Amino acid sequence: MSEENKTETVEKVEVSAEAKAPEKKAPRKKPAPRRKAPQVESEFEERVVAVNRVAKVVKGGRRFSFSALMIVGDKKGRVGYGLGKAKEVPEAIRKATQAAQKNLIAVPLDGGTIPHEILGEYDAGKILFKPAAQGTGVKAAGACRAILELAGVRDVLTKSLRGNNPHNVVKATFEALGGLRSVEQIAKIRGRDAKGLRL
Repeated sequence: MSEENKTETVEKVEVSAEAKAPEKKAPRKKPAPRRKAPQVESEFEERVVAVNRVAKVVKGGRRFSFSALMIVGDKKGRVGYGLGKAKEVPEAIRKATQAAQKNLIAVPLDGGTIPHEILGEYDAGKILFKPAAQGTGVKAAGACRAILELAGVRDVLTKSLRGNNPHNVVKATFEALGGLRSVEQIAKIRGRDAKGLRL
């Protein structure tokens, strides 16, 4: 082999060695710590009414998940309920809370009580609501009590006439609260002055 060929092969080897040599990378900078968004306190209070484990039967067996029924309210006449389902209880509660905040209703209040007597009915749930004198308190139990307290009702008499399923009780209560009308609303419907109008 001639000297010229030798020099060419040596050059080729050097070039290929350089090509194969890994390039030194600049040291990685540590990512800046993420700033947590400031948590804004919600104006709504939350109450868990019921958490149930539900099962879906599939070919391989049963798949379990959880359903949560939540009530939210601001104690100033706004209240709502929501149902959430998920594989874990906290996630089900979060979904239910979001659903409740989207389904708020306005409850007309007369002082600390409701304006008039009303009957709420949904499926097997049936509840009677009566206005009460100041200092009576919320005479109710379970889900119905939670709803009235979060709505801002301080004095009321209730009687569950049938059914104790929390879902039906909640829906019957919301049927009743949604049907309440204030003196001003009734006066406007009748085209009369609200002063001296009795329900």
